[in-house]
This record gives sequence, C-alpha cells and structure tokens, in this order.
Amino acid sequence: MFNNKVVIVTGASSGIGAAVALLFAKEGANVAIVARNHAKLTDIGKKIEATGMKPVIIQADISNDSEAATVISKTIDNFGKLDILVNNAGISSPGSIMNGKILEAYDEVMKTNVRAVIHLTSVATPYLAKTKGNIINISSAAAFRPSKEPTSSPYYISKAALDHFSRCAALELASQGIRVNTVNPGPVDNDFFTNNGGENSRKSDIKKIMQEFTALGYLSTNEEIGDVILFLASDKAKSVTGSSYSIDNGILLKY
Repeated sequence: MFNNKVVIVTGASSGIGAAVALLFAKEGANVAIVARNHAKLTDIGKKIEATGMKPVIIQADISNDSEAATVISKTIDNFGKLDILVNNAGISSPGSIMNGKILEAYDEVMKTNVRAVIHLTSVATPYLAKTKGNIINISSAAAFRPSKEPTSSPYYISKAALDHFSRCAALELASQGIRVNTVNPGPVDNDFFTNNGGENSRKSDIKKIMQEFTALGYLSTNEEIGDVILFLASDKAKSVTGSSYSIDNGILLKY
C-alpha cells in the first residue's frame, strides 16, 4: 500500500512511534525514524531491516530548531522526497497554577508538543507539496476536555493547541494538495505514563487505573493506533483533512 513512499516518524524509539514505523515498513515504505535515544532507534532499525526495508536513523531532539531541520534534510538526502510526516514525539511535564510550576512545565511541553510540530511542518511543506503528501499529528483524547489532575494541565493544553494548529494547517495547505489530520488516542498499553513519571507508580498499577477509566475496560495497543495512522496516510482517506480521530475506548464517554 505504501510501496516507494517516504515516511518520517518522530518519537520512533518506542511506543506508538516504533509500532507505526514498523507497520509502514511492512507495507513497503522507506522510513526515517527519529528520536533522542540512539540505542533504542538502532533496535527499532533492526526490526525494520527484518522486513526487507532499510531505514534512515536520525538521532535528534526536535525541540532544538537546528536538529529538527536536519530531520527533513537528512530524509531528502537519503530518499530524495517526502510523502508522509508523522509527528508523534511528545512529552508531559507536571505543573499547576497552585504549585507555581505551570509556566515552567508549559514552556517545556509546548516546545516539543506544539512548536516542534509547527517547525517540522513548515520545513517539510515544500517537499510534501511536490508529492501531494500528508501530515498526521499524534494528539490525545486529552485535547477534548480539561484535566481533573491540575498538574497535567500543560499536557492537556498542548494537545488542544496541536489539534487546532492541525486544523489551521489543513486549511492553509489544502491548496497545495497536502492533507493534515490528528489521531487522538486515549490510554495506550505502553510506557508513556511511566516514562513521564505518571502517578509515580508501576506500569501495572497505572494500567489498572486507566482501564477503569474507559467504557470498554480496555487499553489500546500501539499497533491499533498505528492501523488508524496508516489509514489516514493512505489514499483510502484522500477526502479526509482537518479531522481528529479519537481512539479512546470510550474514555471520553465515562471520564
């Protein structure tokens, strides 16, 4: 389905990013995988090579402007074009109004979750215009409602901003034939919460808590999120732009 397509996936060293990079490779895409952790990227690269595809490994902190710019340039240097940009990298940092840390957390989170996405979109657009490509931004169900935990507010704010940027970009870039959409997962069975210090708990504890929040009592897998990303990136979704696809197991219905 994606033979000879060129895909960039940020935050590809684990979780959704790693899964979607592997799914694209299995469908014949040339993949550039991006993250800060080179060792983890190398491991994912080996899994992609097992599919018969050779990925480009780009170690970069996309919150750094110069490093972010190299993501696009290195992809073009290696593959000669760009068809799909998956902005998956994201972080969370605790801070609230009452504890006095909200500005510090806001600045840190927005730099990666929103500003870096805007920057990568800007740099990638000339190449995506040539291929009539598309952009998929990985947001969150958190974009649709405020947090009940005040220290999570910066993350929730960033995802709401990401959704609205995506709609603005979809409208602006439609004239270039570029589609822009978001995927908004609820809780996913991966290490995001523990990697970001969520609840200061073990993964098993967090998993149980998050399952209880969902209507279906189930956490999505990385691959299930990846399947929706591949759909939106494909010609099957050629009429879809400016949309937010919620995959939350009913957490928005219940929580």
